Amino acid sequence: MEIGILGLPQSGKSTLFEIMTGLNSRDRHGEQCVHGVSPVPDERFDRLVEIYRPAKISPAQVPFIDVNASGEKAWDAVRRNMGHVDGFIHVIDGFTTGEVQDIAAQYRKLTDDLILADMLMVENRLERMGKAPKKAMGPLETLQAALLPRIHDQLGKGGVIRELAFTEDEMKALKNFAFWTIRPELVVLNVGEENPPDMGEVRKALPPRTTVVDISCRMEMEIMGLREEDRRDFLVSLGVSEPAYEKVIRQAFLLLGRISYFTVGEDEVKAWVVPGGVRAPQAAGVIHGDFERGFIKAEVVGYEAFMACNGSMSRVRASGKMRLEGRDYIVRDGDIMTFRFNV
Repeated sequence: MEIGILGLPQSGKSTLFEIMTGLNSRDRHGEQCVHGVSPVPDERFDRLVEIYRPAKISPAQVPFIDVNASGEKAWDAVRRNMGHVDGFIHVIDGFTTGEVQDIAAQYRKLTDDLILADMLMVENRLERMGKAPKKAMGPLETLQAALLPRIHDQLGKGGVIRELAFTEDEMKALKNFAFWTIRPELVVLNVGEENPPDMGEVRKALPPRTTVVDISCRMEMEIMGLREEDRRDFLVSLGVSEPAYEKVIRQAFLLLGRISYFTVGEDEVKAWVVPGGVRAPQAAGVIHGDFERGFIKAEVVGYEAFMACNGSMSRVRASGKMRLEGRDYIVRDGDIMTFRFNV
């Protein structure tokens, strides 16, 4: 799981990467890309830490990658280093002019580059398929041959692949292509402190269902330089409860369709990251393969039910709110879980 950060020169993409990860990619001379991680802000996790006061805390994390290149080398660096990422943050300059048409034009410029890259992949594949004997095509190739013209038509109209609807089997057939525009995208608008753009108008100017978060990277850097107490006071003076970058991280986490479940104790409180819709044995396997292979049952209590019992596991059990779930249980975001297994 990793998210690539994209943006035109001077958009603030590397500044955003530094804010979220604490790493300055611009200082990494000779490194074409920089990897970093950000803890996912989660009040539930913080409350569990307060209750258990564990020796070790392990919050959920989102890995990010930033390309340390500019000019003609930038796109080459993106292709070399971001082909594996699960989604993108697209950073746009909203501070130079703040004009909606300029913001839309920047979005279109980078999106067109990704569309062109996908178009070349489709055309090359269709050309190879056209030369192959029809009888030599298996079920996978046959399905791909049916899908690619539809994708080619979408790209030719300037649309992105993620706007199309695919079945589960069709998505599996397309997986090996690693299309750029099939992956989820979060738009982060880097705004100025004065005269920020109308976010309602910005959303109208971008494709439907585009998730947009606005942030002033300059202000966020200033906030990071403050002492903790001064930081809290400054946020209160702004009328906000948290730095804007925390919202970006949470949205990035949601972008990938992930959820968190918790394991708790005095030794460690940990948030485990799993795909939404995962079943209990597979969730257990994230901890250790033996947990999945020897899965018997999962003891489960939801976070809200746990807090309704004053954060006491003994009260959870006494009130009958602790559930025993089997192999078909679909893990919910915020579940507190203990696994029974035998190998």
